[in-house]
Amino acid sequence: MGAGELTRETRSTGLEGTQRQPGSAITASGRVSVAQMYEPPGPSGPFSTRQLARLDEALTLASRETGLDFSIYLGELGDDSRAQAESLHTQLGESADNAVLIAVSPGERVVEVVTGSEAMHRLPDRGAKLAVMSMVASFKEGDLIGGLVGGLRMMADQAGSDPRR
Repeated sequence: MGAGELTRETRSTGLEGTQRQPGSAITASGRVSVAQMYEPPGPSGPFSTRQLARLDEALTLASRETGLDFSIYLGELGDDSRAQAESLHTQLGESADNAVLIAVSPGERVVEVVTGSEAMHRLPDRGAKLAVMSMVASFKEGDLIGGLVGGLRMMADQAGSDPRR
């Protein structure tokens, strides 16, 4: 053993002379086991991870500054887009009164803003319309994230700081 003797005899697998890729090994049964790097799938939606982080930050800051609960829906709204957006807003539950929903359907070229009964006093229709116009201008340039982030900032500015602070 001390002189480099083999303690057991190995079986011939027929693969001894072949080149193996790094991370591969021949198992005791003679099979070749290969280690591969795991790469989790990226987001499957229209946004990259960086864009999602930017949007999340904008939502968080707008909600934190104003005390209103901002949320965004991106998808089909159907024939009656306003009714669908209002339905989505009511699904927010107890927080719906203090919430602002921005519903965007790029395929249908529709943007709807729904404010709850408390939020509408802080974010008037005029302020929401200006934000929507800004968003639409960005959307026309192909900048979906920029439009959403800019619109959120404009609405947060219009709503002002949280009066409870």
